[in-house]
Amino acid sequence: MRPNRALALVVLAILLVVLVVTAVGVGAVRISPLLTVQVLGRALGLPLPAPQNATDVTIITLLRLPRVIAALLVGASLAVCGVVMQGLFRNPMASPEILGLSAGGSLGAVVAITTGLAGLSVYSLPLLTIAGALASTLLIYLLSSARGTTSLLFLIIAGMAISALLNGVTSGLLLFARQYEVSQYIFWTMGGLEGRTWQHVLFSAPVLVPGILVVSLFSRELNLFSLGEEGAFSLGVEVERSKRLLLGLCAVITGIAISVSGPVGFIGLLVPHLLRLVVGADHRTLIPAAALGGALFLVACDLLGRSIAPPFEIRAGIITAVIGSPYLLALIIRTQRRAP
Repeated sequence: MRPNRALALVVLAILLVVLVVTAVGVGAVRISPLLTVQVLGRALGLPLPAPQNATDVTIITLLRLPRVIAALLVGASLAVCGVVMQGLFRNPMASPEILGLSAGGSLGAVVAITTGLAGLSVYSLPLLTIAGALASTLLIYLLSSARGTTSLLFLIIAGMAISALLNGVTSGLLLFARQYEVSQYIFWTMGGLEGRTWQHVLFSAPVLVPGILVVSLFSRELNLFSLGEEGAFSLGVEVERSKRLLLGLCAVITGIAISVSGPVGFIGLLVPHLLRLVVGADHRTLIPAAALGGALFLVACDLLGRSIAPPFEIRAGIITAVIGSPYLLALIIRTQRRAP
């Protein structure tokens, strides 16, 4: 790894630590950075003095820390999956939404809300969201595969068609839903992290963290995909096997991530593209940089949403959309101007 790339990773890691400490301390009750560091350090087993204020410790450990960790996990996961999608499709405007995950997850969320299952257990909404996301991905994959190969072009077309179908089914279910159920669904689609507890973290972390680590093992294959599928195959890459594994991993990772936060947009598009400009296109560096950058971005957006107009909160999904939409438009315009 080149020194400047290693330096970029170190800077991202330091910024993330500073932002986590800041985000844990900000809220209706302000908590000093020193107290925050004490609590977090003791949680990590460091020999720091015990804080005197039990109320502040409770606020940090039970309310704010799980929310910040959930944002960290979701942001890192979506950014890494964005890197994979852009690497596979060789397109800087590709993102995990290509797999129809948002549409499938939204249908699962509607089913959970309209049947009342979401109110029975904290796990009902995430589980049905994951089931919907994975089912839509599997259907899209089967439709785009023929004779043992998967066409990335047909994958995009099938993704658009299935997403439109599932969005129509979701809208149809909402027509027969009660007003408060419609409101609950709309609130979920905005994407946000308020109310996240240790249950959400313990539910998602055992899959998201290993999933990101496994994806990083495919750095070489993703580098070779930049030469095209034929070029990658000629250099020893098992193209179809690698595509299936990477698409399946991204489906699982993204499905679980949006089950925690709702469909937070633009992280999988914006963060990988920005970090590619900083650390280059080598996926050995880009994947860990995207994980750190995605975590940094979503924690920052969540903190911004809490800080703009207290005591009201602007959901993180709204912040990411406001930031990401202009960038996407600028990217489209620049790509068109470069086209011959």
